[in-house]
Parts: sequence; structure tokens; C-alpha cells
Amino acid sequence: MRLSLLWLGLVTVACGGDTNTSVTGDATDGTGIATTSPSSEPGTSGDTPTTDPGPTSGASEGMTGDGTTTTTPPTTSEATTDPTTDPTGDTTGGAVPGAFCGPIPACDGPPPMVPGQGPEDSGYSRARDMMYVEGEDQWILAKFTKWGFPADKDVIGSTVHVFLDRNCSGQWIELGTTVTTDEGDHPVIEGVPDSGGRVYFQIPEDQKLGLGRHRVYLVDEDRWETADALIDIVPAGAPFFVSDVDGTLTISENEEAYEFLAGDIPAANPFAAQALSILVSKGYRPMYLTARPEWLDRRTREFVKIHNFPQGIIHTTTIYEGANGDAAALYKSGEFAMLAQKGLVPAFVFGNKDSDALAYDNAGISPLDHRFFFQFTDAEFGGRRIESYEELIVEFEALPDLCE
Repeated sequence: MRLSLLWLGLVTVACGGDTNTSVTGDATDGTGIATTSPSSEPGTSGDTPTTDPGPTSGASEGMTGDGTTTTTPPTTSEATTDPTTDPTGDTTGGAVPGAFCGPIPACDGPPPMVPGQGPEDSGYSRARDMMYVEGEDQWILAKFTKWGFPADKDVIGSTVHVFLDRNCSGQWIELGTTVTTDEGDHPVIEGVPDSGGRVYFQIPEDQKLGLGRHRVYLVDEDRWETADALIDIVPAGAPFFVSDVDGTLTISENEEAYEFLAGDIPAANPFAAQALSILVSKGYRPMYLTARPEWLDRRTREFVKIHNFPQGIIHTTTIYEGANGDAAALYKSGEFAMLAQKGLVPAFVFGNKDSDALAYDNAGISPLDHRFFFQFTDAEFGGRRIESYEELIVEFEALPDLCE
């Protein structure tokens, strides 16, 4: 049992449990934690991690390990080559610009394959969901690793095929190929530092995504690792909400650590999925912002899916260790600052710790009673405590429908 206890301690720290250890560092040195100090003024330069926009030409070109670029045309028989126009019927619209109207696209069709593709090496590679405002540069971001947990070793210099399912229509096209980075090859993009094994693929101008929800899928030729992500394109000011995960949606702060070791997915707090689904039915887009380590990306997606939470943008930290305490607040503050720079401020937020309270205050979320804290008293900033999500059902059902 000594080994099991050691692993439990390791995973508890990695999952951002209640420990005395905080993970900090420079967003440009591979830590993924924004280096700015939290501020009470949202959207100020003090809240915003420094990012280099990187190369903006090259369209379907991808960075190679030595900094050059490569462009490869689609080659798979599974993907179509029909290019750019979005099919009609996207879910962005309504009386409020950017309201999420109509059913959430399932975005769960079978992914494409490349010739000779075998099983994955580890199953821990991951892509980063993104929310872009129309007119922005659009990047597909991913990290490829091998050997599984706890090694999570970077896959460096491997060719990666990049596929797109525009508007989650089920029709895949291959945008091109790129090569995974060695650490430090690429400048920071969207707050993601180059820790190695990364993909930074800029969507070509003639293939840019229109308003709505889209899916991307990547396949690495070295280990046949795959990565799957959603991209939402919205107008500035689009209505959305943000929820923490551990202890806010799961039944306890450290539940993920225990269930990871047991091979299970954590239980969800009663009525939480129902309450958030009502917000979506009113036109609010869902986003989940957690200080979990990046390698828990797939398990976080599985938690959302099996407990019937509305499918939305998911952001973990971009580092192996995850973050807790002040480091978690700093990470989340940086994420909110980047959203604010795009003209995106959540209408509702959900959390359960003082780090959430600090991040939400830094982001200037208002009014205060739109900051919900599950069984936690926000004594410092005055957010609203709830004992059960059942308290919110009738209240959320009475909200105006943003799609009418």
C-alpha cells in the first residue's frame, strides 16, 4: 500500500488539491502560468500575459523543428477537399449577438484517419479548445506526448495531420500538416508557451472559420497519437458563462485524484448539469476553466460528457503540474484577461475556492450575485454562496431568452 499512497499524493498535488505547494513561473519558460500580478481592474495590462502573435503568414504552413515551415496538401481519402464556405444553420445569433441558439452541435462524428494509422501510443495527447472573436487570427493548438502517465514525454519533430470539421457538419477536410516543436521553438500563442511537443497551426486566411462551432482533429505520424478540440467563433460581447470543475462540479476538490487511481470518472454535484444546461437553453455559451494539469484534458472532457453537462470550451492549465492557490488564481486571471481583450466577459461564473473568488474579482465579473460559489463563502469580495445547484433551477428558468 506504500506505493499506492505515494501515487495518491502525487496525483492529488497534480490535480490541484489542497496542498501548501503553489506552481508558479514565467509564461514564456514552459510553465503555462501567467506572470502578471492579479489586479482588481479587469482587462488591464497588469492582468494580461505577454504573448507574441508569432508568424502571421504561411496560412496552412506549420512550424518545423528548425523554425522553417511546410505546407502539405490533403492526402487522406477520408477527408474531403471541399474548402471554405460554412454551411447554413450555425447556432450563433438571436436577439443578443452571439447568443447560443438552437441545439448544441454534437460534434461527435467519427474522426478521419491517415493511411496506415495504428493505435495510439499513450492516449494523453491533447488539443486546446478555443473561443475566437470573428476577425481574429485563428490558431489550432495541441501538445503531443508519448509513454503515458506519469512520463508524458514530448513527441518532438513528428509530422502531424490537421483536419477540420466545419460547423460540426461531419465533413472533414485536411488543412495541411505541421511538425511538433522542440521546447522554445515557437513564440507564445494565446497564452500557450512552447514546452515542446506543441503544434501551433494558423488556419489559412482562405479557410478561416465563420461564426459557429467547429471541430479540429490532429493525428501524429510518430506514435499515432491523436488530439481533438472545439473552436467557437463568436462576435465580441457574446454571452457565456464560466465554471470551475474540481469541487465546483465534482463532489469534492480532490475527487479526481482518487478516481484517477481507481480508473473511474468523478461523480458530479446533484443538479449542477441541469442548472448549467438551463443557462445554455437561454443562449449562454458554456466554458469550463480548471487549474488541472494539462494531461487531464481528456478525462475532463469525459466528465463533462458522461454527466450530461453542456458541451463547451474546456481550458486546463498548459503545464504538467497544474496549479493551486495563488498560482491557480493567477492562471485564471490571465485567462479572463485574454478573453476581455477579445471583448468577452462572462455573465455568470461558478467556483468553490478563494482562488476562484480572487480570479473572478480580478475579471470584474458583475453583478456580484452572478458569482456563484458552491458551499464556499466569499467573505473577501462578496460573491454568492449556494448550498445546492437546485437553488438555481427556478431562477435560471426565469431568465430572459437571449434568442427571442
